[in-house]
Amino acid sequence: MAAEYVFKSIRELGGLVKSRQVSPVELAETFLKRLETIGPTYNSVVTVTRELAMEQARRAESEIASGDYKGPLHGIPWGAKDLLATSGGIPTTWGAAPFREQVFDYDATVVRKLREAGAVLAGKLAMVELAGGMGYRQPNASFTGPGRNPWNRDTWTGGSSSGSGASVAAGLVPFAIGSETWGSILSPANNCGLAGLRPTFGRVSRYGAMALCWTLDKLGPLCLTADDCGLVLEAIAGSDPDDPTTTDSKYTYDDSDVSGRRFKLAIIKGVVEGSEGPVAANFEQAVKDLERVADIEEIEIPDMPYEAITRTILNVESASAFEDFIESGEASGLTAPEDHFGPYARTSVLATDYVKALRLRKKMAVMADEAMAPYDAVIAPTRPTVASPIDQEFRGAIRGNARDIMGAVGNGAGLPAVSVPSGFTDDGLPTGIQFMGRAYDENVILAAARAYQSLTDWHTRHPADVVP
Repeated sequence: MAAEYVFKSIRELGGLVKSRQVSPVELAETFLKRLETIGPTYNSVVTVTRELAMEQARRAESEIASGDYKGPLHGIPWGAKDLLATSGGIPTTWGAAPFREQVFDYDATVVRKLREAGAVLAGKLAMVELAGGMGYRQPNASFTGPGRNPWNRDTWTGGSSSGSGASVAAGLVPFAIGSETWGSILSPANNCGLAGLRPTFGRVSRYGAMALCWTLDKLGPLCLTADDCGLVLEAIAGSDPDDPTTTDSKYTYDDSDVSGRRFKLAIIKGVVEGSEGPVAANFEQAVKDLERVADIEEIEIPDMPYEAITRTILNVESASAFEDFIESGEASGLTAPEDHFGPYARTSVLATDYVKALRLRKKMAVMADEAMAPYDAVIAPTRPTVASPIDQEFRGAIRGNARDIMGAVGNGAGLPAVSVPSGFTDDGLPTGIQFMGRAYDENVILAAARAYQSLTDWHTRHPADVVP
C-alpha cells in the first residue's frame, strides 16, 4: 500500500497528481483499502463506494494524462457525510436505522460539484441519526455505533459529522464533507484534531442534503489544514437554482502568502469561562502565539439570550422537517432511547416563540456584525471540553457555567468559522481554536487560521495507532 500518501494535505497530493508522480488510481486503492480495513474500528464508514471510486479514479487518470487537469482536487479521494444524496443505488441512510435502505436517483449539488472538480468519492461516512435532530444526548445515537476517536477509541469523535471527523483523522480519506446546524463540523474538528470550516449560510448549496433546519443548515469540509478547507470550499461554493437560499456571489479562494500580514483579532469577554483547564491553557498559549502576527483585544457584546434564540429556531424547524416521520411513529426505530420521544417535545414550541426568536435573530445578527466590524475575526476555544468518553452523555461533560455563545451567534446569524488544532492535553486529546468572521469573510478567517498554523505544528501530528 502506498502509505507515504496518507496524511498528506490536499495541496501536497494535488501537486503529486498534477506532476504525475502519483496516479489517481493508486490513491484510490490506498484510501479504499483503509476505509475497508480501518473504518470499522472507528464506526466511521457506512458504505465504501469502491466501484464508483475506481471508475472516477480511472477517468481522472485519463484526463490528466491527456492534459485536462481540473485543479487541486482532481484525482483526490474524499468521503461524504451520509446525509448527501448519491445516485447509482448507493444508500443514503441519514445515520438512522429506519432509512438504512434509502436510495435516491440523483446526486446532491455538493457531490456533483466535487465530481466536476475531479474528486473521487470513496465512501459514505457515518453520522449521528438524523443529524441529531431528535435531541440525542450520547454518542451511541447511530445505527453504525458511536463514533470512536482515532486519538483514543474510548472517546467520542463529536457529532453529528462523526464519521467525517474520524475518517480524516485516521487517514481514511484526505478530506470529507460534513454539515453543521450547530456544532456538527466544529465539534468533530475539535475532538479529532482537524481543520473544519463552517461556511457562511448560503455559501454552499444544500440541495440533496437531508434538511434538519432550513435556516441554520450548512455544508462544509473537514480537512488536515485550513488551506485545504479553502481549496474544497472553492469547489463546492456558488449559487444553485435548486437551493434558493444560495448567494449569487462567486467564491474564489485567496491563498496568497500571509507572511508579513498583521491581523486584528478579538476575544469576547467571558467566552473562555467554563472551559476545562487544558482547553483554557492551550487557548491562552494560542493567543500568545498569535500575538506574533496579530493585535488582540477583548470585547464585550450586549447581553441577549443567544442560545435560546438559536435553539428555539432549531427545535421548531427540525420538528417541521420531520413532521411526517414523527407522526408515523417511526421514531421508535431510532437507536438512541431519548430519540424515541425527543421529537414530540419539539412539536410543542409555540408559534409565537418561534416568531419572536426570528425577530431576535435579526437583532442578534446586526449586533454581531457591528461588534465584529473592526476585526478580522473573533477567536475562542472551539469547544469548552476535549472529546468525552464514548459511554458518557456528552451534555453531562460540559461544565455548568460554560456557554456556547460563539456557536449560538455564529449559527444563528449564519457566520463562517474555521477550527484548527491548538494543542493536546496530557492524555493526548486534541483541543481547537476557532476563528469566526463576518458573513462571506471566509478568505479572511482562513488567512488568519493559516497564519496560526504557520506558527505551530499541531496539524502535522496524527494518531499513533493509525500512522502507516
